[in-house]
Amino acid sequence: MNLYNKLTIAIDFDGTIVEDAYPGIGKPRIFAFETLTKLQEDGHRLILWTYRHGDRLNDAVEFCKKNGVEFYAVNKSFPEEQEDNSKSRKIHADLFIDDRNLGELLGWGEIYQILTKEEVPKRKKQKKGFFDFFK
Repeated sequence: MNLYNKLTIAIDFDGTIVEDAYPGIGKPRIFAFETLTKLQEDGHRLILWTYRHGDRLNDAVEFCKKNGVEFYAVNKSFPEEQEDNSKSRKIHADLFIDDRNLGELLGWGEIYQILTKEEVPKRKKQKKGFFDFFK
């Protein structure tokens, strides 16, 4: 399976692109903007997917623009999508990058390496009980 097709990638802001300093804006995480720029150059669609809204969201979007990254969409699946509070804010993406994932956030260099590998490493199938996952 070639993972390096054109992907739509939803990316969190606080704690992922920048160090978490909400409601302020933290320092950029190492290689975050360089990796995001390279992913865009490679043809991937990047969506900013964040808890922020209003002025704080605008500040984050402007901060990213100043660092060379303009997103395909912000907190929605498509740029032309209208905000509608009667519908779920869940967005459509092939991949989500967030510091709140199960496990730790990988470094941006490692994220890029994983996305550019020709094949996804196969996981060993192991029969585990439910509570084995908490060890």
